[in-house]
Amino acid sequence: MRLTSAAGTSAIVDDVRRMLPLLVIAAVAGAAVGIGSFAAAGGRTTTTTVVREAPATSLASSQTRQLSVNAIYRNASRGVVEITIHSTTTSTSPFGAPQEATGQGSGFVYDTNGHVITNAHVVAGANTASVRFANGHTYSAKVVGKDTSSDLAVLDVNAPASALHPLTLADSASVVVGDATVAIGSPFGLQNTVTTGIVSALGRTIDSPNGFAIENAIQTDAAINHGNSGGPLLNGAGDVIGVNAQIESDSGGNEGVGFAIPSNTVKSVASQLLAGGTVQHAFLGVRVCDTAGGARVGSGLASSPAAGAGLHAGDVITKIGSSTISSADDLRNAIDSHAPGDQITIHLRRHGSERTVSVTLANRPS
Repeated sequence: MRLTSAAGTSAIVDDVRRMLPLLVIAAVAGAAVGIGSFAAAGGRTTTTTVVREAPATSLASSQTRQLSVNAIYRNASRGVVEITIHSTTTSTSPFGAPQEATGQGSGFVYDTNGHVITNAHVVAGANTASVRFANGHTYSAKVVGKDTSSDLAVLDVNAPASALHPLTLADSASVVVGDATVAIGSPFGLQNTVTTGIVSALGRTIDSPNGFAIENAIQTDAAINHGNSGGPLLNGAGDVIGVNAQIESDSGGNEGVGFAIPSNTVKSVASQLLAGGTVQHAFLGVRVCDTAGGARVGSGLASSPAAGAGLHAGDVITKIGSSTISSADDLRNAIDSHAPGDQITIHLRRHGSERTVSVTLANRPS
């Protein structure tokens, strides 16, 4: 990730420019991918987006009503906020004292109880947080919970009820390519900036901050820059279809390819965070790649459920229960549809022989 710090202050300021990771697109068919149950380890300096074509579901627009951009902005901007966090950094000098660092991102009001949605990477390492509303008023906030695997977090802001204007979550499963999109946020600290575009692709897989896959990301050409992280991606009706999280860029700025975490994922994760503060994801523990007739196991964790069940490198997984597995994405989706503790039957092919193994899924490690 390329980092840019603001100059002209005595403290270390790692501001809006650190909030939006840069991506490198990997479009090679059959390239190794970490399925949604295994984190890639090692000294990674970039995040990889695996680009796959989503199956066509409908040619009709998912939006039943269309508002002007101005109308969407007037209705939604009251619910979009700028988030500032303060954290402590360790000096690189052996004699230096810890220094205060600040970071900024975006978010939006989730409900009338004062809960705000943003990215987990926006509030990473936060000691304190504050939320600034469109009217210029700023209120203190605390992190209710975050899920690094989905790069989502919920804040609780100490704001009066009159300041809270929740945005409505749309059904992201109904979004289709070509739908209008509107992004509102604070790119480069420029609060309440609006940009427009379309849904340019669906079904993208992006990496979370801890290396696990985030499924079904929405790709848009609406301008998204550093500081838009955590802000809403809206449809033509002004409802939230995703949370802006990442861009693909060689320059560090917007080049017309941004990615948002789908609203259905947001709804699921937020409800779990508000209920208990943690989110659980089923964990198998293998790396796989696409191969003819299934997903080929490349490697796995020594202490994972997969290793305990006797899966080997080179095994080709063809079915999970009654669900056919034709690709790494199929396997990832099958695992994600389960919960930790679920017992599944894996059908696989090894050296030309068909086998089945029973596996009890674990909870994804951090």
